[in-house]
Amino acid sequence: QVQLVESGGGLVKDGGSLRLYCEASGGTFSGKTMAWFRQPPGKDRDRLAAINWAGGAAYFVDSVKGRFTISRKTAKNTVYLQMNSLDPEDTAVYYCAAARSTGWISDSPPNYSMYYWGKGTLVTVSS
Repeated sequence: QVQLVESGGGLVKDGGSLRLYCEASGGTFSGKTMAWFRQPPGKDRDRLAAINWAGGAAYFVDSVKGRFTISRKTAKNTVYLQMNSLDPEDTAVYYCAAARSTGWISDSPPNYSMYYWGKGTLVTVSS
């Protein structure tokens, strides 16, 4: 059974940094797209970034480009999201997702059913 466990969220001040972690288990992830989504209070879940098995990354939200970096350690089934220059607008629950099938997945809008999901980690940025 696939499990994704996020960690690293918390309270940070405007302009601060956080590093989110996602540990995946119960499946094979080396050939699959991994992604980070976020859902601000009262809003839809948005895909922020995705990464393939070779480390190639794509970013889907303009406001995080240049501030957030997605990376992965395939051997450890771990995906990271480094978040710098955080803004109160970044306050959200952040979710790790793993594609159910192999290959690069970058459909827009994203099909949520194509992913396994973690339970999320809350990031709160205070002004």
